[in-house]
Amino acid sequence: MRNLQTALAILGTLCLTSISGYKNGKVEESCESMMPIHHSQPNTTASPYTLTVNASKFSPGDNIRVTVSGSGHFEGFLIEARDASNLDGPAVGSFTLVDHEISQRLTCNSIEGSAVSHTSNAKKTEIQVIWKAPSKAPPTVQFLATVLAHYKIFWLKVPSPVISQGDVTPAPPRSTTEMSTNSASTSILPQPFTSEGCGKSKSCLIDPVGCNPSVDTNCFFLSYSTLGQTVSFELSGPAQGYVSFALSKDKWMSVLTDVGWRVSDGVIQCKFSRSIYTPQDPVRFSLNNSYYLFLADGAAEYGMIHRHKRQPLISSHYQIITGPPKILTGSRSPLLMKYHGASHIDVSYSFADSCGLRFSLCLQRKMEHRVSMFTGIRQQSLLLPYPWTTEVLAAFVVWTIVLRLVLKLHKHGVIEKAGSGKDDELPVLSNNSVDANWDTKFRVAILAVFVLGNSAFCISLLATIGNV
Repeated sequence: MRNLQTALAILGTLCLTSISGYKNGKVEESCESMMPIHHSQPNTTASPYTLTVNASKFSPGDNIRVTVSGSGHFEGFLIEARDASNLDGPAVGSFTLVDHEISQRLTCNSIEGSAVSHTSNAKKTEIQVIWKAPSKAPPTVQFLATVLAHYKIFWLKVPSPVISQGDVTPAPPRSTTEMSTNSASTSILPQPFTSEGCGKSKSCLIDPVGCNPSVDTNCFFLSYSTLGQTVSFELSGPAQGYVSFALSKDKWMSVLTDVGWRVSDGVIQCKFSRSIYTPQDPVRFSLNNSYYLFLADGAAEYGMIHRHKRQPLISSHYQIITGPPKILTGSRSPLLMKYHGASHIDVSYSFADSCGLRFSLCLQRKMEHRVSMFTGIRQQSLLLPYPWTTEVLAAFVVWTIVLRLVLKLHKHGVIEKAGSGKDDELPVLSNNSVDANWDTKFRVAILAVFVLGNSAFCISLLATIGNV
């Protein structure tokens, strides 16, 4: 038995896979590839971090300040300088540190200080180091940085501008990732969007109905209007990370065609235009067709967006994007979801759950149902208006508990017919028929109150589902 345990222990030791997080930044084994050993792939989206330098020209022995910064925090980094004509080659030159607490020098390619990394996984927004050009520096140099936002979320070899010696003309920078060549000019919006003109000069999808994004910070707003051969879109809404919209051929987003979004804090607004037809790119869809419109929002963290936590706002009908202006209607729950929720509230939770069940045997099941109703109101498929829907659910739970308590007290004789509890008024012989009649009337009265009360709560909750 001992031999078997020993063999299993040895086998387990041999099969262990080393997974190093390198919180201390000792990543010399990644010098060549600059790839974190986290058993994950680098992010291929546009990097939220930039690598900048304070000069475009250098001579051997010069000091160049290199800065890594971004719109969000990052936990780790690795910076190297390489020959711009051979970015897969070894690191060149050496670094000196600006802040010894958050950065450290590494030895790559047998050159001390030829790379710089983090000392801990503490969150940072900027890091600066000084690179010293070697005596035999290549004509052009480009800095590369791998920036780790959070463990498996990282961007590989973020490039800096190319710097060159003397009169050397720098070659076009070599991209380390595949990036789109399409670009668009951006500018600061002069004023917030407004719902004025909806249905007249532009089509609008608004939630809540009738809100105005220029004054209401809780207003989700999407508008579009045709201007010649282009369509101009306006998108606005409160979000912790992003707000987006999509066009789809159905209400389940199975054929997702296009999404436009921007990450910011507070109320997010963006405006952009797109050609109705794109003959040069037949893969892109035409805006002269009919689509369902989706409007969603969600959180963003470490440069990545997360799936929306609640059901998107979906237009009720197909909309021709280039059609006449109109005010669109929408819902955050498809009709099937409403039927499902209504049937559960109406049949399962409010009535069927209570018919013919003993309190002592079903307390746990009943409370699970009540808790499910109370917490389920915040699920994405039951996003009901606030605040009174939550108050209705709370009142329904209290209502159910009070009725159960009354029945329990009556069963144990705590609630009796008036006057029957005085010893000097008790009859010599018990009148079973009178007691049975009183008990029947009491139960009928409780049943009537129960049915009327539950019906009122059901009507209130069904009304909120209809307004989603």
